[in-house]
Amino acid sequence: MKSLLGNGHSIQVLSRHAGANMPGGVKLAVWDPPKGEPPADTLRDCDAVIHLAGEPVAQRWSEDVKQRIRDSRVTGTRNLVQALSKLPTRPQALICASAIGYYGSRGDEALTEMSPAGSGYLPDVCQAWEKEARSAEALGMRVVSVRTGIALDLRGGALQRMLPPFRMGIGGKLGNGKHWMSWIHLHDLVELFRYAVERPVKGPLNGVAPNPVSNADFTRALASAVHRPAIFPVPPFALKIMFGEMADVLLASQRVLPKAVEAAGFQFKFPELGPALTDLMNTRVVS
Repeated sequence: MKSLLGNGHSIQVLSRHAGANMPGGVKLAVWDPPKGEPPADTLRDCDAVIHLAGEPVAQRWSEDVKQRIRDSRVTGTRNLVQALSKLPTRPQALICASAIGYYGSRGDEALTEMSPAGSGYLPDVCQAWEKEARSAEALGMRVVSVRTGIALDLRGGALQRMLPPFRMGIGGKLGNGKHWMSWIHLHDLVELFRYAVERPVKGPLNGVAPNPVSNADFTRALASAVHRPAIFPVPPFALKIMFGEMADVLLASQRVLPKAVEAAGFQFKFPELGPALTDLMNTRVVS
């Protein structure tokens, strides 16, 4: 948000929470994506829409949770596009989040935006999600789906969950540590969304840094960044006990490369994991 404001954009935020804190000058309206269309007046006179809403995937799955994950993405995006279709003048672009879960677990295969989708629950959700976003093309809008990897941020997501055990010196690789992890520094992810708003890119973009690493290498880099050992591997059965079916996501191997992103001219500030983690550890987090 600060990146867009700093570039002279005005912002209207749609959130499920009426009490969300917003910077000065940012308008806020309430919208629960799977339950209906957003208020029409919030979309009028917009040049671009960035759609990020989605139930967190990183939780123990039940059939109810899996339905919420799907509805928040697929039904929510459908409701948004339906509201956009009713506008007399539509935004020029819809920039919609997606995920590298689109590819499924693919071992050592190098995956680009041209790679086919995988099979299974998350690939199916991502395909349906992107299909709903693409329906905005029929409205004359430019559509981008940003397939995000592991976003490195101290304030949330996977890294925030990993840090406590690593800082206590009891972190370790997951399983045998050979599966690939495709990651991106939050700064670069934010800048990529802004780039998608301001440049004439379209279609899928892999929101990952150009240098994926194995889980074992990620573990070593994170341990080094917090100056602690990481000698306690987590066996797959323990992940299954803790997370159930979602453990398969933690052990999925996704060697994803941002070929279309780089071809479009985007420059990563943090292409390597070590400097990215060092930068984050040196950042003062203000709550």
